[in-house]
Amino acid sequence: ATVSVLNCSSHPTCHNMFLRTRVGRFAARTAFGGVQMGPADPILGLTVAYNEDKDASKVNLGVGAYRDDAGKPFVLEAVRQAETRIAGNMDHEYAGITGVPKFVKGAQSLLFGAENERTVTSQTISGTGALRVAGEFLHKFFPGAKEIYVPSPTWGNHIPIFKDSDLDVKTYKYYKADTCGLDLAGMLADIKAMPEGSVVLLHACAHNPTGVDPTEEEWKEIEAVIREKNHYVFFDSAYQGFASGCTERDAFAVRHFYDQGHSMIVTQSFAKNMGLYGERTGAIHIVCSDVDEKKRVESQLKILIRPMYSNPPIFGARVVATILEDAELTAKWKEEVKLMADRIISMRKALVDELTALGSTKDWTHVEKQIGMFCFTGLNADQCKRMIEEFHVYLTSNGRISMAGVTSGNVKHVAKAMHEV
Repeated sequence: ATVSVLNCSSHPTCHNMFLRTRVGRFAARTAFGGVQMGPADPILGLTVAYNEDKDASKVNLGVGAYRDDAGKPFVLEAVRQAETRIAGNMDHEYAGITGVPKFVKGAQSLLFGAENERTVTSQTISGTGALRVAGEFLHKFFPGAKEIYVPSPTWGNHIPIFKDSDLDVKTYKYYKADTCGLDLAGMLADIKAMPEGSVVLLHACAHNPTGVDPTEEEWKEIEAVIREKNHYVFFDSAYQGFASGCTERDAFAVRHFYDQGHSMIVTQSFAKNMGLYGERTGAIHIVCSDVDEKKRVESQLKILIRPMYSNPPIFGARVVATILEDAELTAKWKEEVKLMADRIISMRKALVDELTALGSTKDWTHVEKQIGMFCFTGLNADQCKRMIEEFHVYLTSNGRISMAGVTSGNVKHVAKAMHEV
């Protein structure tokens, strides 16, 4: 009887009936039939539209990844050399919960200028993973209100990351639309108005999405107000070296706050400054008041990470460690970071020059004053729509463009589109 049932179900007619019955029963029992379709990610949706566009003049200014002047992905020579040294000599064993030790040491020294005994550092799944770990840690252990203040605007992923960590997300003034620059007065006023002891998120350099950074003197004013209100500092450092071309200069804000005695969290990414986008290589640093607190925080950080992802991936971390522990490779890497930053700076100037040559009467000086990968152009949503539909230049609806997507080959077309709309 058993054999005959199997033979029957193998017959085409019976097999189809068998499948319909099985699928029907399964569908009736599914737990997810009521799940609603979620909105598409705006950046990924932009890339899909760009890829489907057949126009030869199309330009993608939405992607947050560096491209060379030919519009191609750029692999750093320092990274290639590190990979060669690692190849054939690496195992595939698990890292510890806090990651590859040499990476942890190098990442901390790069950020703070040297290792320090009161900072817990753990490797994470890039900067995004570091932010999520930090959000969970704050929710579980921060003694004050479970809320965080972020600049308006901020990186689009900050808000869902912290909301998913059960933190109440609030904003403070940062960008001044009429000048396309920093609203320092509004920022300081909002920081003063926050309840004492609030968690304040700051972009360490190359603010995303605006490209607007405080000057060193402005950072000192910001630090003084935060210290006065006893706020807890949270730096997101995703572009060290990539903003100005100098890793030391881009670490000014973090190091200044550290030197003033702040306990704080810093999240760090090597996606942009080493081009390790897909390797997901980052770190979380928690600066404590003393060594005893550091030991207790580290113990709880390990407990938090263990059920999340157990331990981080090793290859990208070994690449970073190989570069940072070798003086020659470090020097080579810093040259290449400057090369990337300088190309973006030159494209800012070229874009403004082309707009001026077209006879634009609009003040575009903010394009050159802003820093890092992104530029807030000041274009509104309708103008951005025209850029896409009429000129095939793809950018987000808030007017943000990735300067890495501007090349000597397309800058005239981009300028023309901006001028026409």
